[in-house]
Amino acid sequence: MASIVREILITLVIALFVFLMVQLSFQSIEVNGSSMEPTIYDGQRIIVLKAAYWFGEPKRGDVVIFRNPDSPRDVIHRVVGLPDELVEIDKGELYIDGVKYQEGYIQGSSVSVPSHVVPADSYFIVGDNRDGAGWDMVSRGNIVGRAWLCYWPLADWHLVRGYSYPEDQM
Repeated sequence: MASIVREILITLVIALFVFLMVQLSFQSIEVNGSSMEPTIYDGQRIIVLKAAYWFGEPKRGDVVIFRNPDSPRDVIHRVVGLPDELVEIDKGELYIDGVKYQEGYIQGSSVSVPSHVVPADSYFIVGDNRDGAGWDMVSRGNIVGRAWLCYWPLADWHLVRGYSYPEDQM
């Protein structure tokens, strides 16, 4: 009898451990709005890899989920500016420290954002649909994780990939 109780307790401890690891590492969100089109659409469900930045920092091009203090919902946008960089968007064109960056995922935009220096421990993020999205400086502590997998609707199933800027590969 004691061995059965011991086996049940071990199974419960293992199940609790696995449950906690999954809860700490992953999150599911539903995209609300068109700010990330054409990359991600309203109503799609995304798995967020919360563990993505446990041992590293967000990179330019990453699609991240962050807590917006002005909203009860988490928001999904793309990192375009890193700490201590001077970021500007002029008529849809992204400039980092005065250098124009090509963004292969943008489909035309006329939006302009005046130049800002990204504070230390913060990131400049903006939606891919520049004409229908806002921008923000987000502190590192408010970034929940990186978008990893679009799993709903099933017909749209795909990995959410970041964008590698050609200038960053030099």
